[in-house]
Amino acid sequence: MNYTENVRLAFQSIKSNRLRTMLTALIIAIGLSALVGILTTIAAIEKKMTDAFSSMGANSFTIRNRGTGIRIGGPGQRPKSYKPIRYEDALKFKERLNTPAKVSISVFASGGSTVKYGDEKTNPNTNIQGIDENGLNAQGLELAEGRSFNASEALNGPNICIIGGEIAKTLFKGESAVDKIIAAGNNRLRIIGVLATKGSSMGGSVDRAVYVPLFKAKLINANANPSYTITVMSPSSDIIDNIIGEATSTFRSIRKIKVGETNNFEITKSDAIAQTLIENLQVVVIGGVVIGVITLLGASIALMNIMLVSVTERTREIGVRKAIGAKPSVVRKQFLIEAIVICLLGGAFGILLGIGIGNLISMFMGGGFIIPWKFIIGGFILCVIVGIVSGYYPAKKASKLDPVEALRYE
Repeated sequence: MNYTENVRLAFQSIKSNRLRTMLTALIIAIGLSALVGILTTIAAIEKKMTDAFSSMGANSFTIRNRGTGIRIGGPGQRPKSYKPIRYEDALKFKERLNTPAKVSISVFASGGSTVKYGDEKTNPNTNIQGIDENGLNAQGLELAEGRSFNASEALNGPNICIIGGEIAKTLFKGESAVDKIIAAGNNRLRIIGVLATKGSSMGGSVDRAVYVPLFKAKLINANANPSYTITVMSPSSDIIDNIIGEATSTFRSIRKIKVGETNNFEITKSDAIAQTLIENLQVVVIGGVVIGVITLLGASIALMNIMLVSVTERTREIGVRKAIGAKPSVVRKQFLIEAIVICLLGGAFGILLGIGIGNLISMFMGGGFIIPWKFIIGGFILCVIVGIVSGYYPAKKASKLDPVEALRYE
């Protein structure tokens, strides 16, 4: 008997026991959807993070007074914190760094502010940040309207600002926001630019942010001793390591660090943060795989039980087939293929369901839509393995039935 005939017989058996087959396939589908759903979500989040950090420039790095401290799972560890990077030190670094790279300085001025224009106002969830003329480029931000700060405005700190797209939509209802006067916290500012909508990222949203010139942020900063962030953008990935070395030497000189002493600042590549997050997400991947495997183990046990029941119910049919010349290997193949077909039916539904759920969660979290081909192929391979493992013992039992005893079975 060829495989086509075995598949045809498998579908005939499935049609005659639709409810039982559907319930078994559903268990398999739930197991695979849990596994594929979690893996799809994580893959989409990884893509979102990679794209987010790539928009900031893969050839950039930051100098801060503390590390990122990013960790998922485990007890975690607080990042080591050094003395703040002062405004004057940041400016000295920008002046002294003798490389082709561009330098941007930024600082967090205040959070939880309310922005007002006439009778309209935002929720008290707006952050005010100070940036220089290179700040928008360093953070991967684009203007939808207006212009950015120039070098003179960054150093002199006039009462001007650039606002996020969500603030513009809330306050101006589709009208142009440029040259309008708003109140951000206790500060009256004239809008010179509006950012293109970007969405939430890393726990914050540029759409709900107000950017002011760097010196203006220094004047209004809620923190008496803020630490400034320095971003260095290399023109090429080929020379970024050389620029990091030059930047380290320059900033050590500014901070008056003696030879032999360790750095009292942290240098982090923009894509290193994404890689750290992705590496830590592997803990979630392992958890997802364990959940999926446990569910599939339960599904395989259920399938084996169903196949054993099927063998018992079809004992007389097996006896007839053996009596007319069917070999044990033919009977064994028939039941194995039947188990695999049931697994593939459940697996196909589970994979589609898992991809849908994973992408819905990803889109809700701000990620993109992906089709995880490797999970689809892996899922079908897993279905075949589960079908073989679950169906082998019932198939072997069926192939060993004595035809005479099977024909007498009622």
